[in-house]
Amino acid sequence: MNDYCNIRRLTFEEVELLLDWARKEGWNPGLADATAFYNADPAGFIGCFSDDRLVAGISAVRYTGNFGFIGLYICLENYRGRGFGKRVWDAGMHLLTGRIVGLDGVPEQQENYARKGFVEAYKTIRWSGRIDLLRPSTEACSSISPQMVREIVAYDAQKFPCGREAFLGAWLQPPRQAIAVEHDGAITGYAVVRRCHHGCKIGPLFADSLEDAEWLLNACVNLAPNETLHVDVPEMQTAFSRILEGHGMAPSFATARMYKNGKPRLDTNGVFALTTLELG
Repeated sequence: MNDYCNIRRLTFEEVELLLDWARKEGWNPGLADATAFYNADPAGFIGCFSDDRLVAGISAVRYTGNFGFIGLYICLENYRGRGFGKRVWDAGMHLLTGRIVGLDGVPEQQENYARKGFVEAYKTIRWSGRIDLLRPSTEACSSISPQMVREIVAYDAQKFPCGREAFLGAWLQPPRQAIAVEHDGAITGYAVVRRCHHGCKIGPLFADSLEDAEWLLNACVNLAPNETLHVDVPEMQTAFSRILEGHGMAPSFATARMYKNGKPRLDTNGVFALTTLELG
């Protein structure tokens, strides 16, 4: 713990570097995540520097209201065990002082997070696999146009712990593909497909009903033909998980959504897939 280090906010280019570390760790981020992540909270990415070299990093994104999210917590392998990770963790948590804080913990870290005061809310299962092209979904689904963004932001706030207009302003843009399902002129669900280093991820997938969730899944498959898809599904979505299993997808690993300083009040029934494990 005697190694000197400097803690400071990361630049956009350093956030890109942190995401490349995530790629090397096997976390398979999206090819163009940095812009949307940075847009969520430009001051929410913190690094620990030793001899001017970034050796540990974390995201501590402050959303509107009293909610924040911890992710991208990585220390370079050769610098582990020397306190650099703890220092950047402490800096991130300090930034989120007074907020409900969420994170998605891998199994080997869940006990550690519990000791830090985080309480598990539910497990999330990542389903992965290839799905053959499904029936056309043009009857219900359409691409999200710029004119629809305000409605999507309002809809998203019903399924996420708070509003996240700044993040979605970038997340709904290319190269990601964003689609919505509407009934009688009202949005009843939306989903985003993004290309990753390996395959594509679907997230979020929010919908008012299982039927709408399946429509969105179909549309996402048709937007990424012949690609391996990855979907992070809350454990309580058993019917949706059975649909994925029926299409040949299989669970690959599990994380736990954990919160500190309380639990957000939201209805998780419409959350069929998380947005990302890094930003919630």
